[in-house]
Parts: sequence; C-alpha cells; structure tokens
Amino acid sequence: MEIGLAIGFWVLAIVTVVSALAVVLLRDVFHAALFLVVSFVTVAGIYVTLNADFLAAVQILIYAGAIAILLLFAIMLTREVRQGSPSNRLQLPALIIAVLMLVTFISVFTSTQWKISAQAPPEASTGPLALTLFNNFALPFEVASVLLLAAIVGAIALVRER
Repeated sequence: MEIGLAIGFWVLAIVTVVSALAVVLLRDVFHAALFLVVSFVTVAGIYVTLNADFLAAVQILIYAGAIAILLLFAIMLTREVRQGSPSNRLQLPALIIAVLMLVTFISVFTSTQWKISAQAPPEASTGPLALTLFNNFALPFEVASVLLLAAIVGAIALVRER
C-alpha cells in the first residue's frame, strides 16, 4: 500500500508540474486555463495521497470548481481572446528569477531534516466539520451562489452583441 501511494504521489506531481508549465508557456489563453484546472485537480490528488482529505475537498470545491470556472467564464466573455499573449520583453528576466527560485527551493528541501512520525495520522475528521458547515452556513452559501449566477448573467447580457 505504501509503494502505491508513493507512485501515485509522483505521478500526480509530474502531471501537476507539466500542466503548470503548460499554463505558463501556452499562448492560447483558453487552453492555458484548462491546464490550470488540471493543475488544481492534481494538487487535490496530491492532498489525498498525503491524507489531507479536507484540503483536497477545499481544493476541488474552491479552486477547481469556483476559481477555474470563473476564469473560464471571463475568458469566454472577453473579445479577441484567440490572439494570445503578446510577446513580452520580460520573459528572460522572469525565466532567470524562476530558475533561481527553483534552485533555492530544491536546496532548502534537500538540506532540511524532515521529521517523520511513526504513528499514522488520525482518521478523516471532515464529517463533523461538514455537518457544522452545512447546518450553519448553508443559507449564506446558497445566497452567494445566486448572487454569482446573477453577476454572470449580467456580464453575458452586457457583452453580447446586439
């Protein structure tokens, strides 16, 4: 079981890095947003392999669900989005800074003495939290969703051509 989780973790990590690179390197904004959704979902999968089920659920609901869909709506409502990103003169400095940060992260991660616990983490604790959120915050959540829906319909009404 332990080796399966390790393999799953590394597969998800590789897919996350590749999709994040696609977000940065693709010139088509719509495809970049789709790869951003893939990146969000694979990060949730990494949380599952690390027994962080609450973080995985939040990642799926908030990032992959809400933010990614909001970005996709914004891209679809933007005119002339197919032109892509114009070339930027700051690409080389950004690449240098990104490589320096990567080297720094790798050196910090490899030089840190990570403590590993001998006991397994406690079982999932999202049940009581979910009940509390549902009982106390169901109405505000639904009001916020109706408000967002009204904003999206309003944006479509403003943007559509007559």
